[in-house]
Amino acid sequence: MTLTQEMLSSLHLADKTGAWGTLGTVKPLKNFEPENDVHKLAETLANKGNRQTIIDVLTKLDNDQRQEILRLYKKDVQQDLTVNLKSALSGDLENVILGLLKTPAAYAAQELKAAMKGLGTDEATLSEILCTRSSQQLQEIQAVYTQEYKTELVKDITSDTTEPYTDLLLALAKGKREKESGIIDYLLIDHDCKTLSDLGPKKSPNIAQWITILTERSPRHLKRVFDKYQSANAVDIEESIKSHFKGDFQKGLLTLVAVMKNTPLYFADRLYNAMKGMGTNEKTLARILISRSEIDLLSIRVEFRRKYGKSLYSFIKSEVKGDYQSCLLSLCRAEDI
Repeated sequence: MTLTQEMLSSLHLADKTGAWGTLGTVKPLKNFEPENDVHKLAETLANKGNRQTIIDVLTKLDNDQRQEILRLYKKDVQQDLTVNLKSALSGDLENVILGLLKTPAAYAAQELKAAMKGLGTDEATLSEILCTRSSQQLQEIQAVYTQEYKTELVKDITSDTTEPYTDLLLALAKGKREKESGIIDYLLIDHDCKTLSDLGPKKSPNIAQWITILTERSPRHLKRVFDKYQSANAVDIEESIKSHFKGDFQKGLLTLVAVMKNTPLYFADRLYNAMKGMGTNEKTLARILISRSEIDLLSIRVEFRRKYGKSLYSFIKSEVKGDYQSCLLSLCRAEDI
């Protein structure tokens, strides 16, 4: 397999720092000319023009630049760009384009609300979002959620999920995870490993302590805890979770461990599972490409190609069609040979 220069750079950064850097496929456009973009959009929408123009304009910009387009369109055209796009588009393409125009916090809040709307709850989406956002991002999401939906995120989580999964999500929503530091606390690693290994007199783990450790320790610290846990117990942390916990709580813990170990690989797996088989989960596919396009989609592409033997770009191309395909491929950006 021949790696592209983008992939080599991604791997080099991972090897050099021991962590994944900001490796999005979408960067701020250097020669950003918002007036021209507004004119293109206004003309296209007025004449019911080519959808590809809308895709080209909006996917070449980062989120801050899209917010500027929204403001300038309102000022110059005297209309709401979002409303006009809703009238011009439909289906999966409409969902992606409108998602791109929301701020990251507003988009995450929308996806969380949708995951809890109606009779069923999409626990996988709840876990995905709450496990992969930083403390600051979680605070922003909760503020937007309250503003948009006139209720608190934690109240909706409490009413739509069951314990102990509820407790896990609420702990994540608090955003108390420690920041990374260059200090390795070996005593705390030993302590956390022993706590996770302790089954107590009832031969069952202490759920509250598991939640505290997995939602508050830094990713690097947890990776060391997981390594020590496997050495001490002759079984990895995932197998223990499967043995001792059940249902949504088990799945939530497994998601959290996967994210702490390797976030890009977690998303690569999510994308593959969204596209494999007969049907495609368009909501998951679009959400990940939108939310990770400015963060680590290059790294996700590397992990996808490495694990599944086919590029993410090619997989998307084979699974979805039309303007929706064009939009997603534009976010993915390039083929990995």
